Amino acid sequence: MIQISFPDGAVREYAAGTSSLDIAKSISEGLARKVLAAEVDGEVYDATRPLHKNAEIKFLTWDDKQGKSTFWHSSAHLLAEAIEAIFPNTKFGIGPAIDNGFYYDLDLGEATITEEDLAKIEKKMKELAGQKNEYLRKEVGKEDAIKYFTDKADPYKIELLQDLEDGKITFYSQGAFTDLCRGPHIPNTGFIKAVKLTNIAGAYWRGNEKNKMLTRIYGVTFPAQKELDEYMLLLEEAKKRDHRKLGKELELFTFSEKVGAGLPMWLPKGAMLRQRLQDFLQKAQIESGYLPVITPHIGNINLYKTSGHYEKYGADSFQSIKTPHEGEEFFLKPMNCPHHCEIYKSSPRSYKDLPLRLAEFGTVYRYEQSGELHGLTRVRGFTQDDAHLFCRPEQVLEEFRKVIDLVMYVFKSLDFENFTAQISLRDKENRDKYIGSDENWTLAENAIIEAVAGKNLNTVIEYGEAAFYGPKLDFMVKDAIGRSWQLGTIQVDYNLPERFELEYIDSDNSRKRPVMIHRAPFGSMERFVAVLTEHCAGNFPLWLAPEQVKILPISDKFLPYAQEVQRLLKAADIRASVDDRNEKIGKKIRDTELMKIPYMLVIGEQEMNSQSVAVRKHSHGDQGVMTNNSFISLIKDTVSTQIGGTKN
Repeated sequence: MIQISFPDGAVREYAAGTSSLDIAKSISEGLARKVLAAEVDGEVYDATRPLHKNAEIKFLTWDDKQGKSTFWHSSAHLLAEAIEAIFPNTKFGIGPAIDNGFYYDLDLGEATITEEDLAKIEKKMKELAGQKNEYLRKEVGKEDAIKYFTDKADPYKIELLQDLEDGKITFYSQGAFTDLCRGPHIPNTGFIKAVKLTNIAGAYWRGNEKNKMLTRIYGVTFPAQKELDEYMLLLEEAKKRDHRKLGKELELFTFSEKVGAGLPMWLPKGAMLRQRLQDFLQKAQIESGYLPVITPHIGNINLYKTSGHYEKYGADSFQSIKTPHEGEEFFLKPMNCPHHCEIYKSSPRSYKDLPLRLAEFGTVYRYEQSGELHGLTRVRGFTQDDAHLFCRPEQVLEEFRKVIDLVMYVFKSLDFENFTAQISLRDKENRDKYIGSDENWTLAENAIIEAVAGKNLNTVIEYGEAAFYGPKLDFMVKDAIGRSWQLGTIQVDYNLPERFELEYIDSDNSRKRPVMIHRAPFGSMERFVAVLTEHCAGNFPLWLAPEQVKILPISDKFLPYAQEVQRLLKAADIRASVDDRNEKIGKKIRDTELMKIPYMLVIGEQEMNSQSVAVRKHSHGDQGVMTNNSFISLIKDTVSTQIGGTKN
């Protein structure tokens, strides 16, 4: 017999070899019908996998993130089975679950798949799902595994097998399809009730541009047709909100092939919006005791070898810059923190100097693969709202909590109300991708967990999501249509101060090592603007809008008064312009609505004679006639409310 512990603290005994699904059935048939997988001692298992020792289990359903991920991973296998049935000579790359669905990378040989083929593949997937074939797990020796895929002439699976250890290789089969996979999977294909293949794209094998371009098919599945219908409506709304579309329409940013892929250029309106975000955060930082610094865009390669960034980011960075001096190399900086460590080290530090809070809007560079570039959300050059706090160990908790408060202030001012604070810790098993001692990692992880306690945040713990030098608190924000984005981040780091040999003189004259806190409430200016644009569908908060007011004279006769109103608004630090085109007022109003400018002021005979303005609000229509001073007060009061009472 084995003892099974449940999340509510209950413990029950079952025969060894019992599966999580059997256990669910012993509790309730209704529960068993919902179980997609199970978390066993922190690891996700197939619900049908036998358990042979005492364990803690948690049933995973569609309502759980890991349940959805398992469902979509299994759907990728179903897609592959359908592809193999229709295109039997296909060779298969990888087919993972992603945030919203799944994809599979395919080598179709001489065949091609068009948008018209997707309906045929969907139909086949539904047919196979209806067979309710079980996902069967099988452990396979490495030699047998290589022979299987050699017989299938699949070079991609053989290449993947080369990296795997014998004794840790598993196959999964459902119906007529078998794949190299470590799982887990849902019990059977019958759980998949609704299918939609959403896109076809190209993807280099293993993300390397030197490898063959494969065909990538994206899809999404659901346990009910109703949920798919709702999702498709969401997709339509997402298309309307796409920051790439709105960025062009609202004249915020542009890209140029001559400048280079993934290198955005900010147009005047976008630059104004970005500058206001920067001013907003800089003001809050100054009030919180941060000191501004500026560092170069490049650094000597030895700087990044010391920090560990060269080892971790070298493959994802631009090629090093060689100078006429033999052996001298520079790197476009992938992170700002090594530079800030050197600023800290530039003069002796006392315990009285700490905490030292250094802040910089610093531009960094990563050579993202071309297939991964996406508007402003995935670029090769981006500006982080970076700051590094150097503090004594006993100051870490207070400083970390203050940073949480700053992030909350930012989110409130920008109407991000739905978010989860993700405590991102080291992988429980694979420690190779991290630097530093276990002792330092334990200190850092415990500091974050303790700092979050009492902050009344909706938190989750995710193992394996830490940065290579330390654990972090990531803020996962849901936008207006329910999509999740990682924005702000706070990280505790005992390792970089050690690698850079940072010190301070303590009160007893001993030399001590400071602790570093990395933080970026926006994350990056580019990504934040993209997410904000889609969140508010381009209807930026009044305090942030590049242009707050458009003044619309009914005819040229009223242009002098319109310009007088503009001068009054500008004197009150309100961003306004005059539409002096020779167009009818109806067209001027429609065009201003399309530009999503928060307010328009219509000016005619009555307004000129009474020194007033007829106010229209974007998407709300006529707001009545106001005096100029009353309108200025309205704008000021609205802005003050939006950004927590601080002045424009």
